[in-house]
Amino acid sequence: MTSSLPPSPSPSVLDLAPVVPVVVVTDAADAVPLARALVAGGLPAIEVTLRTPAALDAIRAIADGVPEAVVGAGTVLSPVQVTASVDAGARFLVSPGWTDALLDAMRASGVPFLPGVSTTSEVVALLERGVREMKFFPARAAGGTAYLKSLAGPLPHARFCPTGGIDAASAPDYLALPNVGCVGGSWMLPGDVVAARDWARVETLAREAAALRDGR
Repeated sequence: MTSSLPPSPSPSVLDLAPVVPVVVVTDAADAVPLARALVAGGLPAIEVTLRTPAALDAIRAIADGVPEAVVGAGTVLSPVQVTASVDAGARFLVSPGWTDALLDAMRASGVPFLPGVSTTSEVVALLERGVREMKFFPARAAGGTAYLKSLAGPLPHARFCPTGGIDAASAPDYLALPNVGCVGGSWMLPGDVVAARDWARVETLAREAAALRDGR
């Protein structure tokens, strides 16, 4: 099976930073200063989730205004959202799960993508389709580090970005696993800090998250 798997896209989203901030933007005007704070703190890969009406405008604003950021779209659920996200400037795509139609659309988009999995069978199905990099979601509820560790032996080609229930305290345990490239989380974006537009605090929290690489 090893020889049948194509090389992963380069550079990989999983290798840009130890943490990919998962961002929910309610006001597109906040997108650029928020992204600048994250990048300044050492977290260039930014996943803007498609959970709000402002999400696509936020992706577009970051793509245009913060070129040093690698902005992506998260919670991608349909081929229509794939097209809209890439048109807005998304440089990678993340889904909480996948179907054949969604996978085909993400593959055809031309940008890196992380389809979501939570079971061994889903991982095997993606490997069969030549996909080696995946989102493991919801990480804590689906078995956490113990589950991912158990996948490393039989499925060594699969690499993961676990997301869901991960915080600054648990992230190092995930990052220590050989099949984890990075983790996704939002702990560096506390609701009250973002509401106050305290971008200096966001930068400080981002810098602390970026330093988790040293503990891997």
